[in-house]
Amino acid sequence: MPDFPWDRIAAAGDFARKHPDGIVDLSIGTPVDDTPEVIAAALAAAANAPGYPTAAGLLELRQAWVSWAKRIMSADLNTDQVVPSIGSKEIVAWLPIVFGLNQNSTVAIPELAYPTYAVGAMLAHAKFVTYQQASDIPDNADLIWVNSPSNPTGEVLSVDQLKAIVARGRELSAPVVSDECYIELGWEAQPISILDPRVCGTDFTGILAVHSLSKRSNLAGYRSGAVLGDTKLIADIVSLRKHAGMLVSTPVQLATVAALADDAHVAIQKARYAKRRDVLHTALVSAGFKIEHSQAGLYLWATNGTDCLETVNWLAEKGILAAPGDFYGPAGQNYVRLALTATDERIASAAARLTGD
Repeated sequence: MPDFPWDRIAAAGDFARKHPDGIVDLSIGTPVDDTPEVIAAALAAAANAPGYPTAAGLLELRQAWVSWAKRIMSADLNTDQVVPSIGSKEIVAWLPIVFGLNQNSTVAIPELAYPTYAVGAMLAHAKFVTYQQASDIPDNADLIWVNSPSNPTGEVLSVDQLKAIVARGRELSAPVVSDECYIELGWEAQPISILDPRVCGTDFTGILAVHSLSKRSNLAGYRSGAVLGDTKLIADIVSLRKHAGMLVSTPVQLATVAALADDAHVAIQKARYAKRRDVLHTALVSAGFKIEHSQAGLYLWATNGTDCLETVNWLAEKGILAAPGDFYGPAGQNYVRLALTATDERIASAAARLTGD
């Protein structure tokens, strides 16, 4: 395995912590706002859970995901097309193994991508290749990852782009798996699910969507996500998870039911992030940065034209810690990723440091 990427910026983090007003850590997208009470109450109410949960998940939970998918993604699913996961990262990391990939297999991932897509291929001893568009996906691809809205760039793929990737996957008989964890956080574009009828009609053959409550519900500590889509692929995932004991706890499942049924807390949290985004975006532009993509999600993809590590160190001098763009692939060499997951006070402090106020 490669070194954990964030270890590379430990020295910059130590330097940033010496700032008189303390560090503003924008390097990792971990929520800082409270878990909504409606979810915490549901968790507490379900605390007496002496029996093992099932890998397939409670019917009540799967129905909640089906209802949410219809409301948010316009996707018509049934409960056999949903399986809960322990957050979404474990699915990203383990799916190549679930699908039986090996040293003779190839995983196609976006050119700029969350590092765990590549790590998942490595865990299966498979190769990985990167692509910019559907036509770049090689003929030997055995699994194709999509990420829209993108982490790190915040780019939102169009219906036509998603349709082309689905078509390429079906041409190759390769599952297409779309990581859509930021789908409810659109700013300058409306994110579209790969399960949207405009993309695939009602035919989910060979396609899956991965979702998480970590960001939209401040639920990262609960580890709750789901995979939705192709019935056969879902059954394969359930089967392996039974053997591996990869089970979402019953209290978390029932807390997830409450989270999926309540849109109000999502709107409140999105408004918080919108405010923070406006403040940070304005300050970065004032400091000479160009913001690219960033139409959705929890990050600003920024460049001032210099090498990413040089920019990380420049920001660290101001007590701000960002993630270097090359964490996500060589194409990010001149970019940094700044997360919106800091308090209003910390975002305001970062803005003041950037603008000299």
